Amino acid sequence: MSSPWLDVPLADYEAHMGSPEVRQLAALADLFAEALEICRPASVAILGIAGGNGLDRIDANLTHRVVGVDINPSYLDIVRHRYPQIPGLELHCLDLAGELPRLDPVDLVHAALLLEHTGAGRCLDNALALVAPGGHLSLVLQNPSESLQPVTPSACASIQNLKSRFSLISAAGLADALEQRGFSRIHHRTLPLASGKSLWMGVFQRARSAPAP
Repeated sequence: MSSPWLDVPLADYEAHMGSPEVRQLAALADLFAEALEICRPASVAILGIAGGNGLDRIDANLTHRVVGVDINPSYLDIVRHRYPQIPGLELHCLDLAGELPRLDPVDLVHAALLLEHTGAGRCLDNALALVAPGGHLSLVLQNPSESLQPVTPSACASIQNLKSRFSLISAAGLADALEQRGFSRIHHRTLPLASGKSLWMGVFQRARSAPAP
């Protein structure tokens, strides 16, 4: 089945996420910066990189390898042109809900608002496979709202086509599942948004050896 993300122009996505009704672009960049500050990685992978929001927060003196993964090849082309100054930038077109990334592991894997679109099955498995022993996984989820729709209505029709494959993920359930797989939560917080919604971020550290069976 073709992903609806292939039919979403990046201009539509960024206009929606930066609109007064949503206002998530800056918040997501801030959370990525927070994960970078906590983990201080020599290498980082951003899953669902879209247009590269937040890449300007990377300290090139500290982080020498940057991997971007997205299902939409046109997004990756735009990232390549927007951020030619980032050393060690690798861009890979992959469907993380189905393909196993054949990439060297990194110190930090960051995925923001990705699992809501892919589910916490194969995509999460693939994300975990990219985390080096002793490395970190940073996840950003959208919290449920009693009064607001999960996908905010906007003038961008292509964004509204994502609704049928968008499903909120339980932060508590995800944290429990990661603990059972050898990932210890070292940081978490909830960030309220001006729209009335809120985001949850959790940072998990992988054990240096596999957990006992």
